[in-house]
Amino acid sequence: MKPTDTKQQPKERPEEFLSRWSKRKQQAREEAAAAEKSPPKTHFEEAPPQLPPVEDLTMDSDYSDFFHPKVDEDLRRTALKKLFENPHFSIIDGMDIYLDDYSISEPIPAAMLKELKQAQNILEWARERREKEAERERQAAGLSVQEDVSSRALSASRSTAENPLSQAPPSIEEELEPVKQSSQSSPDGLQTA
Repeated sequence: MKPTDTKQQPKERPEEFLSRWSKRKQQAREEAAAAEKSPPKTHFEEAPPQLPPVEDLTMDSDYSDFFHPKVDEDLRRTALKKLFENPHFSIIDGMDIYLDDYSISEPIPAAMLKELKQAQNILEWARERREKEAERERQAAGLSVQEDVSSRALSASRSTAENPLSQAPPSIEEELEPVKQSSQSSPDGLQTA
């Protein structure tokens, strides 16, 4: 390996370092004093910019000059009113979720409820569950199906004869029964899901 030539800089003496440091510090003090004597001009001292007439403003106009601190507040507001009168800013977004009044709730109409497949499935499940429970009760009581049906019909006729107004309105399941039967077979004879 060859020895590399490195130029070695002569070392600075402490006196030279201190004098250089002292000069730089003095220059910084002088610059700070000069800056204090003549502060920079701010936009508050400037004259207000030339503004276009408010009547001539359009959507594409430059409104930044109206925000200068020396511009009168009423003039600024008038210019902004002119800007926001543009139909571009009055378009109502149909997807805005805050436009509707959600405090008013309407129940689902019976006709629509009859058409809902999910409601039909739920009601079918509930009916089957009640039938299974009734079957278990009958088996536990030892009654036959026909005896149970006849006893229910007899008790319903007695209660209707005693108080005709006490008859309960038909349940949703009873109202949906014809719709369920008609939806299971279409007029073409095809089965629907």
